[in-house]
Amino acid sequence: MCLAQTTDEQKTAHIFTTLQSDPARLALFLRQFPKGADLHNHMVGAIYAESYLKWAAQDGECVALDHGQILSHACTGHDKGEMPAAALAGNPNAENNMIDALSMRDFVPTANDRSGHDHFFATFSRFFPITQKHAGDSLAEVKDRAAQDHVQYVELMISPGLGGMIAAGMTHPLKGEDYAQAEQALKPLLPKLVTDVRHETDEMEQQAQHVLQCGTPQAHLGCGVKVRYLYQTVRTFQPSVVFAQLYAGYEVVRSDARFVGVNIVAPEDNVIAMRDYDQHMRMFQALNAQYPDVKLSLHAGELTPGLVPPEGLAHHIRSAVEIANARRIGHGIDIAWEQDATGLLAEMAQKKVMVEINLTSNDVILNVKGKSHPFALYRRAGVPVALSTDDEGVSRGNLTQEYLRAATTWPLSYKEMKELSRNGLIYSFIPGKSLWADGHLVSACQDMTSKTCQDFTAQSEKARTQLDLEKNFTRFETAVAHNPLLAE
Repeated sequence: MCLAQTTDEQKTAHIFTTLQSDPARLALFLRQFPKGADLHNHMVGAIYAESYLKWAAQDGECVALDHGQILSHACTGHDKGEMPAAALAGNPNAENNMIDALSMRDFVPTANDRSGHDHFFATFSRFFPITQKHAGDSLAEVKDRAAQDHVQYVELMISPGLGGMIAAGMTHPLKGEDYAQAEQALKPLLPKLVTDVRHETDEMEQQAQHVLQCGTPQAHLGCGVKVRYLYQTVRTFQPSVVFAQLYAGYEVVRSDARFVGVNIVAPEDNVIAMRDYDQHMRMFQALNAQYPDVKLSLHAGELTPGLVPPEGLAHHIRSAVEIANARRIGHGIDIAWEQDATGLLAEMAQKKVMVEINLTSNDVILNVKGKSHPFALYRRAGVPVALSTDDEGVSRGNLTQEYLRAATTWPLSYKEMKELSRNGLIYSFIPGKSLWADGHLVSACQDMTSKTCQDFTAQSEKARTQLDLEKNFTRFETAVAHNPLLAE
């Protein structure tokens, strides 16, 4: 992306190059580095185990030590291996075992817990009972951590009202792939399903505002982090349930501006997810015709050879791009194993389909790390990429950690690091025109202080957010250029 360099930017670029062989100072540099967005972030997976255990203790809930699970009730005193969550503070061994069970911290395979993949996905059912009551606390934690990490915007995947959608799908069987008939059967239920989503989201945001003390002199920095939502549907149910979720999710995006897109989640290698993958893509295709303005970011290609048969690696990313018309792809790890991968990469570059890169997650779940990751392949092909966290609480990370992994694995320049940060906002689903077009500032903002630029950004929420990022870069570079800890 082209923008005339200032003296401070030149100094910062030089300092960044020297710090790539100094991990401690590089971490200090990147912690403060302005990060445009985290576009791939599951809220329930973003919460650290310590928070879930704290909330369980506050609620008087019980934990099952043998299973590493938070229970949805108080201890009865009759079951062995159970302990009040409040008692964990006095038992460090039990508390540490629970934290390890609810996250990837210190994970070591055992005969009964054989892989990072299985341990990772098992954590969600272990902490699920505490998640719904503390959605607002969770949102507050995500926003506070983003602020501490200098992340400007987060596009959170959440699933409010999911139970009603699942029930609707269970009671209205899908006849083959007659989606028009399914829509007619489900349409009378849509108003209540959407109202339930809005109500749960309202409650979550109100609770978060209270926790963050927004609007008071004690307001947390997290109050300043912009958040929008992707409605997160689950792919491991029968087709009628998946379609009901998607149909309601599209309607939520159409009717509630806080929701800017739809995604589909759960392990892609799951038997049902693999069996029904192509049908799910056709569901998106059918709903796109009814809701042409709804944007999609889809998990696709979170697979490796051996995890599924070779034919299972052949087309998931392509189908997400060509059939479902996804604007963004989450993970995309198996790109090299897709049929005509070279042609697909060229198509993604031409269509500007961005890939959400989750380096820590791909390491702990799939054991894909270092230069084995396709990050550099996508960039070589001209496919836009941005860094994201996936499930930073379960993975025990943050967005700075993702930038650190990238900077210490590939020979990235400071200019390229800024491009990764800017991409997070360029390919976000924030409404409005972008400040950037084909790597250049739009003509109205060649001078970002001009009246024409002020007029342009006044009409675009996205451009205003991007302009704030540029101002943050300027402040950061001024600070770095005059920081004796970072200078040579």
